[in-house]
Amino acid sequence: MSWISHITREDFNRARRKAFIGQLLALLTRSTNDLLPFEEVRARLNVRGQRAIGSQTVPLDHIVGSEGRYADFDRQFAPLNEATMIRWMSIDRAHHEDVGLPAVELYKLGDIYFVKDGHHRISVARMRGQLAIDATVTELVVDVPLAPDLSMRDLLLKEEYSDFLAWTGLADLRPEQRIEFSEPGGYLALVSHINAHRYYLGQERGQVVERDEAVADWFDHVYTPVVEVIRATNALKAFPGRSEADLYRWIMDHRWFLRERNGGADPGPLVATTDYVRLFGRRSLANATERLLRGLREVLGNGDLAAT
Repeated sequence: MSWISHITREDFNRARRKAFIGQLLALLTRSTNDLLPFEEVRARLNVRGQRAIGSQTVPLDHIVGSEGRYADFDRQFAPLNEATMIRWMSIDRAHHEDVGLPAVELYKLGDIYFVKDGHHRISVARMRGQLAIDATVTELVVDVPLAPDLSMRDLLLKEEYSDFLAWTGLADLRPEQRIEFSEPGGYLALVSHINAHRYYLGQERGQVVERDEAVADWFDHVYTPVVEVIRATNALKAFPGRSEADLYRWIMDHRWFLRERNGGADPGPLVATTDYVRLFGRRSLANATERLLRGLREVLGNGDLAAT
């Protein structure tokens, strides 16, 4: 075996060990270290168009999926089986001998990339510590934001978001919108909110309100005021791991409850938000738990005294 063959084989073995460690950590942390399958991601999102954007230098850690070889490499593009060895070592050899390699071919969706051609080149580049790679990129235009930490669970939420935007047209009506939930089902609730708003708007005006107008009016005069209060009061700090959309949904339910309790008078976004945070925020629940425990201690203490 020549010295270069020995070096490239050792490099491949290190890459395989890296893959094994990655699989072990994923198992221990109950997380995933898999590449995302391009076809499934594309099928779950509404693609508005496709365009060639040419040559770019792409951050390697933004390449998180593959068109057809997502079972051969992990999320860091470490090789998962020996079948990749010969091709992997030949690419590694080219690096050691300073042989130029063609750009890889990628698909871009949001802020993430999927490999069309060049899996081994990306794998070797990551193993060698490169931060970026030259690529020829084709972009698929989607409305929902996609980040490099995207998981298959996240994709289910993105699918709901994509369908919501397709139904409402909100991405065109209000391009600045960013409505993201931390759990499934939220967008169906928003559709109900919009339909109800459209109905009452029509009743108020005495005429049918078109869907686009109702959607825009709901976003401007129902959703946005609540979100502005959430931001102004730092309400999210009381609900770790949750989003503005989560809190909007819960506050609107609480707002309805307060209105019914108060004989139909709308308390408005500020009162509904502050009251909800007071009752259900992390500090409020912690205080309530402490009061409950203190009460139990007092009851138990009195019981012990009575027994003596």
